[in-house]
Order: sequence, then C-alpha cells, then structure tokens
Amino acid sequence: MSFMEEHPQVVQAFTNALQKGMDYVNSHTPEEIAEVIAPQFAETDTETIETIVTRYYEQDTWKEDLIFEKESFELLQDILEDAGELEERVPYDKLVTTQFAQEASQKKAR
Repeated sequence: MSFMEEHPQVVQAFTNALQKGMDYVNSHTPEEIAEVIAPQFAETDTETIETIVTRYYEQDTWKEDLIFEKESFELLQDILEDAGELEERVPYDKLVTTQFAQEASQKKAR
C-alpha cells in the first residue's frame, strides 16, 4: 500500500497548502511576492529577487492550479527522452493522480 493510500488526509493537506501558495502568487504583484520570499534567499538582494519573480510572472510560469495534465506529462517525457534520461515511457494513468489537486482546486473556488 502506498503512502497516498495510507495517508490521504496528509497528502490532501499538503496539496491544499501548495494550492494556497499558487493562489497567492496569482493574486499578488512580483514585488509583493519578492518581499515575502526574500528571507528564504538571504544571500540575494531584493532587487534581484524582484527581477527573477517578474521574469516568472511575465513568462506566465505559474498555473492556476496543480493539476498535472496529460499533455504536460507527455511533454516532460519527451524532454527526458530527448535528453537520454528516459529508457521507457510510462502511461499517464499509471503514474499520475490528479484527485488531490482537483480537490484543492475545488476548495479554492468555494
């Protein structure tokens, strides 16, 4: 039995917390985000952190939710395969579960 099967409440709570972070970055400016995360990067000045966060923001890096779509999974496998790091492709439905991300996303909508 897997950890997810044995402890679904822990996995859901962790996923909900990650979704809360996604919600934050999607509802705040790069400057606000940089200010909040700056303590985690004490060796980096705030201006550099703002530049990096702004780049992520402009590239539309952050998704609205944590649901790992099949197309993204296939792209990841393509990249790993092209790099010679993937010996055998894995079916999406055998490796990915979106139930926790879907629940977290639904909670955010409520």
